[in-house]
Amino acid sequence: MENRASLMNYLRRAALPAICILLIGYFVSHAITGPTGVIAWKDYKAQRAALAKQAEQSADAKAALDRQVQLLDPRKVDPDLADELVRKNLNVVKPDEVIIPLDTK
Repeated sequence: MENRASLMNYLRRAALPAICILLIGYFVSHAITGPTGVIAWKDYKAQRAALAKQAEQSADAKAALDRQVQLLDPRKVDPDLADELVRKNLNVVKPDEVIIPLDTK
């Protein structure tokens, strides 16, 4: 009986540290493998690089469109660009021009 009482006393004293160790292990495992853990940082870095590249491409496209808008400003239209756009969109040619169709696939 005395051995059983000492065993129960020992288990009661060991229960709190064991629970604490289990909780610490749980939080450490989530800190490493969780959705915002150390392992997920690699994915975040790859996503960040892809988004930075996409942002750079978008900025380049915006700059190109801004340049074209400046060339089409009604106060000072670039004649070459206006001629190019009219020919492209309306299929207009001058009488002295020859059209050579290209077979593009």
